[in-house]
Amino acid sequence: MTLRVLFLLLFGAVLPVSAGDLPTPERGPVLHIQGSNTIGAALGPALVEGLMREQGLLKVHREAPDKANEQRIVGETVQGRRVEVEVAAHGSSTGFKALKIASADLAASSRPIKDSERLDLEPLGDLKSPIAEQVIAIDGLAIILHPNNSLKQLNTVQLARIFSGEAKTWEELGGTGGTIHLYARDDQSGTYDTFKELVLSPRGKMLSGNAKRFESSEQLSDAVSLDPQGIGFIGLPYVRQAKAVAIVDGDSQAMLPLNSLIATEDYPLSRRLFFYLPPNGKNPWAKALVKFAQSSKGQAIVADNGFIAQTVQAMAVTPNALMPEGYQALSRHAQRLTVNFRFEEGSATLDNKARQDLSRVLDYIKQHDKTNRQVTLVGFGDAKSDPARADLLSKLRAMAVRRELVKSGVVFREIRGFGAEMPVATNSGDEGRIKNRRVEVWVY
Repeated sequence: MTLRVLFLLLFGAVLPVSAGDLPTPERGPVLHIQGSNTIGAALGPALVEGLMREQGLLKVHREAPDKANEQRIVGETVQGRRVEVEVAAHGSSTGFKALKIASADLAASSRPIKDSERLDLEPLGDLKSPIAEQVIAIDGLAIILHPNNSLKQLNTVQLARIFSGEAKTWEELGGTGGTIHLYARDDQSGTYDTFKELVLSPRGKMLSGNAKRFESSEQLSDAVSLDPQGIGFIGLPYVRQAKAVAIVDGDSQAMLPLNSLIATEDYPLSRRLFFYLPPNGKNPWAKALVKFAQSSKGQAIVADNGFIAQTVQAMAVTPNALMPEGYQALSRHAQRLTVNFRFEEGSATLDNKARQDLSRVLDYIKQHDKTNRQVTLVGFGDAKSDPARADLLSKLRAMAVRRELVKSGVVFREIRGFGAEMPVATNSGDEGRIKNRRVEVWVY
């Protein structure tokens, strides 16, 4: 098949001019992205701009169509042909609906695809496969208050009571200010879905009907920052002028939405941001954007837009009395990498993000000359009736990561398992248990 015929089949247009390695049809957008407002408001367009510039397009800029929360990113080939990408940001669920009716090539989502959506989209391929499900950034849901609110921390049980309307005044929470005013994202939002899954549903609660709902993250945050009685939840880059509080989940320590705690997904309200690329899709721009988002250039754009990049770095950990003695000793002599390996539900199989992270961690180890007995893996798990079994399972998880990295010549210093100690989430629900089943990487 000739290149001309292939382009005709893909785009139904005359032979296109190329932008770098990617074709540009004579008319119409080269790519449609739909879904999460968290991604689509700024991060998605910025990644598209980065890809366009990498492809050698000129005069790259954004245009705002008449419809709210939609953008058009535009560039120009050296031959003067206009190249467009359309981004619609109306909530994560709209991205999967758009894939089904072929009005989008790529879905942006701020929560994992639901089983019902995956089943509905089976004709497009398995949307949970490693090729399809691409984690492009880590975000944290910040619980925001008016800057003058005196409260410094809340736990997830309190949050459920607050946003369900059971806790009606700040005095019930040890604060001051009278009636609590609730602010929340709209039903289409992945931010709302994440909050519901992490906070409300595990405790059998529903969002109060008195909450003011917003499609725009910026507008919600600004409204809370102007209301002394207000509280809301928002993606990390949208805290703006509001005040974020520390969060406790179960027996975890109180954690602020700090970059290091979100990068490792230890922060109780951390979450992953996704591109979902249909395996049977034919659009080369969609594939190129996913690849660019995972590159060092793409991850730099992630960081520039206020989200947490998946770039691996070493960080010092200050030992404290709540840590097991062996963990305190480790923290005195080594540094922890800003990544946790996690597993598919109910198995010892690394999840899709962990598979991506293997290459990132390996690159770090090789670049910093840590391949020979300079790395320790530390496993953790959820609580079991038999602590010895929890210890064994936590070490087996670390061994699962070891098996992958030794293939590339890494010789480990030590493999440790700390069982159910140092939980980062409550063990009372599936989501919390999955977060507690993790493997840390330490380097000397």
